[in-house]
Amino acid sequence: MKKNMFEKILLNQINIPLSLIENYKKIGLNEDELAVILQVYRFIREGNSFPTPRELAEHLTFEEEKCIDTLKNLMQKNILTIEEGDNDYNKISESYSLNPLWEKLFTDAKKEEEHVEEDTSIFILFEQEFGRPLSPFEIETISVWLDVDVIKPSLIKAGLRESVLMGKLNFRYIDRILREWQRKGIKSVEEAREASKPFHKNQPQKTYKKEKRDTSVYYNWLEGE
Repeated sequence: MKKNMFEKILLNQINIPLSLIENYKKIGLNEDELAVILQVYRFIREGNSFPTPRELAEHLTFEEEKCIDTLKNLMQKNILTIEEGDNDYNKISESYSLNPLWEKLFTDAKKEEEHVEEDTSIFILFEQEFGRPLSPFEIETISVWLDVDVIKPSLIKAGLRESVLMGKLNFRYIDRILREWQRKGIKSVEEAREASKPFHKNQPQKTYKKEKRDTSVYYNWLEGE
């Protein structure tokens, strides 16, 4: 008997994205706003796409007036929107939409994942060019470029490639390149490429022994990213 009771309880559930619970603070939400979102989500799942503030407040620890203010805040933050449509009686109806919230959560998460992958590829590329594992000091240097100096990964890769082309493959030279680009206000690979073209024209062409490498982290410095 008790087993059947628990089974009914477990079946009477709604799925809440884990990303919402983990990241609501990162996207600027507080606990009251999260509670309202969860109640709106529950009502939508149960077939009521436009619950009144009073209906929401009945399931919250604060009054209807605060619920109204919280809904306004969520709309101002572009977390919650009100959409218009026609109902079964050909009359205009309104409904809440949490699509802006889902887009913010999952698009930002994807961007962050891509950012981590791009950062990781920098270390791989440096190890391939140097032909050895990086030292703790070298790893820290790259991390400083990324996190403290906030230099784009693509620009760091360009600095590495520039040092290879000049036959001066060392961290001090790469750091000088990146500092010089910062001083000149260069923030993209295209700007760095244009700034380096006059200098390269006056330099003798160097040939390098080709090796089999993971080309997925490479780009052609002179022709494009």
